Amino acid sequence: MCGRFAVTTDPAKLAAEIDAVNEVPASSATGSTESADGDATGTEQTDSTSDERKSRPLGTNYNVAPTSTILTVVERHSHDDPHDDPRLRIRPMRWGLVPSWAKEVGKGPLLFNARAETAAEKSSFRSAVKSKRCLVPMDGWYEWKAGPDNSKGKPTKIPFFMSPKDGTRLFMAGLWSTWHDRSDRDAPPLLSCTILTTDAVGELREVHDRMPLIMPFDNWDAWLDPDHPAPTELFSPPSHEVADAIGIREVSPLVNRVTNNGPELLAPA
Repeated sequence: MCGRFAVTTDPAKLAAEIDAVNEVPASSATGSTESADGDATGTEQTDSTSDERKSRPLGTNYNVAPTSTILTVVERHSHDDPHDDPRLRIRPMRWGLVPSWAKEVGKGPLLFNARAETAAEKSSFRSAVKSKRCLVPMDGWYEWKAGPDNSKGKPTKIPFFMSPKDGTRLFMAGLWSTWHDRSDRDAPPLLSCTILTTDAVGELREVHDRMPLIMPFDNWDAWLDPDHPAPTELFSPPSHEVADAIGIREVSPLVNRVTNNGPELLAPA
């Protein structure tokens, strides 16, 4: 699964790197988040929203938790000319998909992950699988592995950080949705997303049996195409070559609290 990750990507810089339209408004230069009531492992701690988290620049976050506003990459036609060629676009979205048919935000399950194998069968994701697929850029993701019992005999969890060995950026496969508040027709639509997960491959299985679905650059066109379904093979686990390029290192338990945020979270324990 993927319940926490780190990203240090400025939206304008990312847009320039991948030749995309930056649709992150100036008002979103700082990321906002609701309280993170859910967590990645069921054991690490999460905290309610703080002013510090609200003021953190969007795209720079060493401890991203569900309900945070994150950067995504989509490919869409222009609103003014729906017949033009689709373009890559950088959009801010809530991490935790809100289905278009949901009555309100925050009452249903916190859909920050979706199983790639079954997403097309689930009512929450079925529509997005067809035409609303995205990418979630990140430096790497955290996962927790069972550790020895503590002095009180209770089991512990050891955090690990998985990231490319060559220091490049990862792009994870995701799905997104547009939700409209039926009680306030003047309210802007809420864009939200989920990260797809798949069976872990290679040494990554030693930390957790699931991992986010890495989407290599060569598959972007087919994955993001808004006019055609994605090939079924793109929902499969990554190749061993892709997985072997991911490094694994134990990190500090500081990451267990979402209020802790800084480069020290990525330092080897």
